[in-house]
Amino acid sequence: MGKIAITSTGPDLTSDVDPRFGRAAFFLIFNPKTMDFDAIENSQNLSLPQGAGIQAGKIIIENNVDILITGNCGPKAFNVLQKAGIRVIVHATGAVKDVIHQYKNGELNDFTETPNVEGHWT
Repeated sequence: MGKIAITSTGPDLTSDVDPRFGRAAFFLIFNPKTMDFDAIENSQNLSLPQGAGIQAGKIIIENNVDILITGNCGPKAFNVLQKAGIRVIVHATGAVKDVIHQYKNGELNDFTETPNVEGHWT
């Protein structure tokens, strides 16, 4: 199993999952075997008028992520992630630590095959 990225409102495990992918405040990138993680700030994409999802997708790809867990993912970002072979789980809510626990227990394994929101969702 490779790395897992979770969109987050803050830089730690007690932060909530950010429902926005492209404009998420942070990406927490986990090694699921060790539970070590890096917090990557996404501030450069927060104010983009468009293209935030594509730019965020590039960050996820550059960090060799295999699975993204988020609240919502629009069509352009989803396309970038799908082409890179990254699997996406949407509708995640709650604290990041709880979402990781749910994933490890097999409660979050419903990978989406399509984006779940229109473009420019904020």
